Amino acid sequence: MAAPTTGTGLARATGALFVVGAVTFAAAATVLSSTFGWPDILREPAAVVLPAFVAGGTNLILTWFATAWTYALLAVPILLLPAVLGRRNDAVLRAATLVGAASVLLSLIGFLRWVFVVPPLARSYAAGDPITQAAVAAAWTAQHQFGGALLGEHLGQLLVIGWSVTLSVIILRSRVLPGWLGVAGLVVSALYLLNQGDVLATAVPGFPVWDLAGLLGSTGWGLWVAALGVTILLRPARTQSSSPTTEAPGADGADGVSAVDTRFGSTPTATRPAQAGSRS
Repeated sequence: MAAPTTGTGLARATGALFVVGAVTFAAAATVLSSTFGWPDILREPAAVVLPAFVAGGTNLILTWFATAWTYALLAVPILLLPAVLGRRNDAVLRAATLVGAASVLLSLIGFLRWVFVVPPLARSYAAGDPITQAAVAAAWTAQHQFGGALLGEHLGQLLVIGWSVTLSVIILRSRVLPGWLGVAGLVVSALYLLNQGDVLATAVPGFPVWDLAGLLGSTGWGLWVAALGVTILLRPARTQSSSPTTEAPGADGADGVSAVDTRFGSTPTATRPAQAGSRS
């Protein structure tokens, strides 16, 4: 009787962390948008960004700090999800989980440079003469393209899109969660991917950009993560260590009911033999 309780507790903690991470990050990002013009200001030159950063003072630095660590919170439920879904032995999901956790780390680096790298540059720019300002502007552009455009926005977003697409496909194929969640995940991931045009345009002038891709993609993805968390909270799963593929008849009982179908409370179905085929 202890195993179901532990599994249910893990599922509830994972679902809650998805919801809390998505909501708190959205709140911090909203404050950042209203006080610093993020994310539009990311595409402005140093002469615009650095004086605005200095004007924001300590509160702006703390807002960036909160934005970074509320997003980083998502790494925990991403790592716990395979156990919650009873798919610890699913090699594809395990690989996607590592990719998702890596994406959070890359985005965290992109966010935290505004806490540890940008402040001294901004102060030097504000107090410097034209020669100093030109040097600082060059240094700021270099770190901005590397830590922001490359690590946070390009790699961070691509990897998290890879995680959400893989999870969505697994949901649709295994029915371990409601199918609508898988469809929604694919849609918001596609929208989010279109934001890469804006990122690539920082290195390739004239690259096609859809201005709404970032807003629609990031907002839709955040809502999908929150919906994922709520779904897990409403349909807590037991921790399973068995293979993610369909169980052989009799594995869960004399009638051969599939473990994937029963642990989320859906209508049991008889098992069948597996068939061939298959912004910072």
